[in-house]
Amino acid sequence: MDLRTRLLAVQLLKPRLIVSHRSAAAIWRIETLAGVSGTPLEFTDPQLTLRREGSGVRVHRLPLGTHDVWERQGLRLTPPTRTLADLLRDGPRDEAVVAVDSALSERRVGGLRRLPLLKADAIADALEATSPTSPTSRGAVRGREWLRLTDPLAGSPAETVARLRMHDAGLHPESQAELRTAEGRRRYLDFLFRREGLGVEIEGYAYHGTRDAHRRDMARFNQILQCPEVRNLLRFGAEEVFHRPAHMLQEIRTALGALAAG
Repeated sequence: MDLRTRLLAVQLLKPRLIVSHRSAAAIWRIETLAGVSGTPLEFTDPQLTLRREGSGVRVHRLPLGTHDVWERQGLRLTPPTRTLADLLRDGPRDEAVVAVDSALSERRVGGLRRLPLLKADAIADALEATSPTSPTSRGAVRGREWLRLTDPLAGSPAETVARLRMHDAGLHPESQAELRTAEGRRRYLDFLFRREGLGVEIEGYAYHGTRDAHRRDMARFNQILQCPEVRNLLRFGAEEVFHRPAHMLQEIRTALGALAAG
């Protein structure tokens, strides 16, 4: 049973429940870390009574205005701005920042290309939309701090998490750094430590697949290595980012140290 059908089944039994948080994000084709292992069923009860509705269903008790409930695919759900504001208020941080990065950027989600859904200003406004005494203002200050960690140029959840791991480790490279090849073509690096000349590329879960795509990747990386700003280039896969971040950080620190020394 797909996610939409499962959500619809719950909503038919409890019509007052509104699809929200990670479930709403999935319907809007906003990526989250939950997408790696399966999206939970999450709802908001604007009547502030239910906490749980059966096994595997999480219910948030938050007031919703009429503008906070939209319809899509037969479901009543929170719009993208409210969905992201809720994720930023509730956390966890990595999940929220991944979702915001996804919504702010053009992505291929579920095999389909999706344009950016909104701008960061709209999310900031949604965080500010409630008064300090409202229950929905809970976590708003922290949410604004996390919003400042987002990057509309991020290309994948793995790239977002890599940026957060580097940030936490005190490493602050330039994101989506623009370079010029010897032929004058523009190329972009996921991350560039410009002073040291170290580029870092993050490969998401999606495999580029075809021979032509592999050939283009090889040509691109060879061109990047010929750019005068790049003295070394490291590439990390999603598995390393999600499951071996300490190894990734150590590789980056080692490369930075070698470049600084030589």
